[in-house]
Amino acid sequence: MTRLDALLDWYSTLSPATLAQAADHYHCDALFKDPFNEVAGVVAIVAVFEHMFSTTDHPRFILHDRIMQGQQAFVTWTFEFGLNGKPYSIRGASHIKFNEHGMVLLHRDYWDAAEELFQKLPLVGAPVRWLRARFKVSI
Repeated sequence: MTRLDALLDWYSTLSPATLAQAADHYHCDALFKDPFNEVAGVVAIVAVFEHMFSTTDHPRFILHDRIMQGQQAFVTWTFEFGLNGKPYSIRGASHIKFNEHGMVLLHRDYWDAAEELFQKLPLVGAPVRWLRARFKVSI
């Protein structure tokens, strides 16, 4: 099993009970960034996921494509969760860099917060949809 396979197996079964295994995959000084967070260190990375589990219902990652080249990987995924009784899904991708020992040094998530989340929310959705329509090219 490759270091990427092990990491993605962990993500596919991520739960509050498995968060302690983050240190098996992430270097102690690893950097993690997504549209809402930018943290350093395993403790801070675990805090991001603890927050995810405490603020969303039944969060889970469905992993799709993966590409590994040298010490880095690119993975596409769908994040499914519930919020206030309504289901949501976010499509995104992660760029992951490993060190020579197979530990994650950098994990950067890329996803469009406006398209994938904000425009779907009740209060902020309408203005975001209006802005997106305003800047969309008509062909």
